[in-house]
Amino acid sequence: MRRPSPRLGEMIRRQRELHRLTLRQFAAMTGISNPYLSQIERGLRTPSAEVVDAIARCLKTSAHDLYDEAESDSDEGRARVEAVLDGDPALSPRQRRLLIDIYDALVAAGPAHGSARSRDRSDDGSAG
Repeated sequence: MRRPSPRLGEMIRRQRELHRLTLRQFAAMTGISNPYLSQIERGLRTPSAEVVDAIARCLKTSAHDLYDEAESDSDEGRARVEAVLDGDPALSPRQRRLLIDIYDALVAAGPAHGSARSRDRSDDGSAG
């Protein structure tokens, strides 16, 4: 059995949205409870191989393809981070390695609860 990428839930959500299915519709189609499917999509739960197979069938793809796409997304993000860090002359090799380790740990922890980006956009430093 393949180990799921931390991005698997995000990939499932994207595919469901591309198929224009609500979470409730998709849950009914897969036979998975709405709350459990929501937790999978948010990265709070790791689905079993059987659950990923059911999801893949409803998305008209294979579990293998879902895993590959999720891993590819994660690998591309890591490559971009490494490229930026490698290009920064202010960082020592040890500092670069430490930052990559921190990045890996954060990705492995799964998606953050709430969007930091949306909080950052609303926090423009002005009094409010």
